[in-house]
Amino acid sequence: MAASARLRARMIWLHRSIAIIGGLILLLWGASGLIHVSMSMFGPQPAKFFPPQRAIDLSSAKPLEAILAEAGVARAAAVKVIVGEGETLLQVTETQDAARRYFRLADGAELANHDARHAVFLARYSTGAETEPVQAMTRVTAFSDAYPAVNRLLPVYRVEFDRPDRLTAYVYTETNALASLTNRRQAVLLTAFQWIHTWSWMPKPLEGLRVVLMAAGLVTLILMAVSGLVMLALIRRGAPAPGVRGWHRIAGYVLWLPILALAGSGLFHLIVHSGPDGGRTLTLSPPLELAGAAYPIQARWAEATRGLEVNSLSLVQSATGGWFYRLALAGDRSHGPQGHHEMRHARFDGRPRQGEVVYLDAATGAPWAGGDRAYAIELGERFTRVGRKQIEDVSVVTGFGEGYDFRNKRLPVWRLDYGAPVNAAVYVDTASGVLADVTPDAARPELASFAYAHKWGFLAPLGRDVQNITIGAVVSLCLILMGVMGLKMDLKRRGKARGRARK
Repeated sequence: MAASARLRARMIWLHRSIAIIGGLILLLWGASGLIHVSMSMFGPQPAKFFPPQRAIDLSSAKPLEAILAEAGVARAAAVKVIVGEGETLLQVTETQDAARRYFRLADGAELANHDARHAVFLARYSTGAETEPVQAMTRVTAFSDAYPAVNRLLPVYRVEFDRPDRLTAYVYTETNALASLTNRRQAVLLTAFQWIHTWSWMPKPLEGLRVVLMAAGLVTLILMAVSGLVMLALIRRGAPAPGVRGWHRIAGYVLWLPILALAGSGLFHLIVHSGPDGGRTLTLSPPLELAGAAYPIQARWAEATRGLEVNSLSLVQSATGGWFYRLALAGDRSHGPQGHHEMRHARFDGRPRQGEVVYLDAATGAPWAGGDRAYAIELGERFTRVGRKQIEDVSVVTGFGEGYDFRNKRLPVWRLDYGAPVNAAVYVDTASGVLADVTPDAARPELASFAYAHKWGFLAPLGRDVQNITIGAVVSLCLILMGVMGLKMDLKRRGKARGRARK
């Protein structure tokens, strides 16, 4: 009994000692969590989910090798035929950060400074802002509070439309993708969330201090939850406490677990991701050596693609040196997402934006038996520099989830599960020949913790709306019943103590 009484006294002392700090931290981080829920549920959504689509026909095109040779392109990270505004174009990515170059297929003429114009076309197409004037356009080469590292893609173009809501699209031209979409309201909420929830306002040289202070705040919340739980277990009352104290105690029986889960997973996430983080895993393949190579498929295009509706084309090179055309066929758009609700779910849950994939020998037009799976394995070997014998499993990813989430904005991708010495899941995009993401085996506990204890992914089967509404409701109860009422009780107690001291 004496030990129990001492433990109870210590927990009461600890709970009261950190009540004001813990209460304020709970209010700040809880409120910023509600901001995130609001952004997720009510943020602007694109008008079109699928990228621009047009059947590609190379039968009358100038040979690609001639276009590249005349333009002096001897090495390139990616060579693709893409759907542009009003015509199909040859797109060349020479380096990861350079503006992409564009050429007309009919005569090989280069369209000067076309990457920015292509970005405007994609922004208009994706947002439905076909007629609104563009107020400002800038090329973004670094992450910021306005375009945080969670977006993963760089460089992008920021296209702001001249309209009351200041609709702004961030466009990644290599994949004809919308990297991010925001407006005046969303931008204000994002800034508030970044400043309150992640303390992005602190200068980079003070990163260590930011981590220490945030960790101290999270530990305070954890101690509040643990000490409160112990008090509930050790303090027995014959009748419910009156007023605010009673509601606070009743809420404690239920809300200690959400607070502990959110604070504990937040602390785990903070520690794992502390320090420099560029937020950019995306890596292009080593440059293709294009000089002297020929890709004479134009003359046989009609025969080679008979019955196929080709929507995009990439030039790829196998490990043995052979050149292939990777043809992405048009996907089924008959059941595409419509409206704000469906579009939001499609963006966050993920859905492939293309159909089947066919590989044709660039010299003969014959199908390549290896196909997408074989090329994905070759990409894995290039990026890891480890042989395929270390690959334990190969699978195609067609939706976002734990390990590969919506931040990557690329689907489908191939997942290669490596054993030693890599010990990671490697995700590659065969359409562009890029390393999309890497998830080390050692990072999976933190990913699971953040997905299920912080974002409550266990509710995902019930729908994203149920997940967001449940989190929002529970956090709101924590703010009112634990934060506000707890602070009110503590301030009242301190006021009484000061009054007794004066006497």
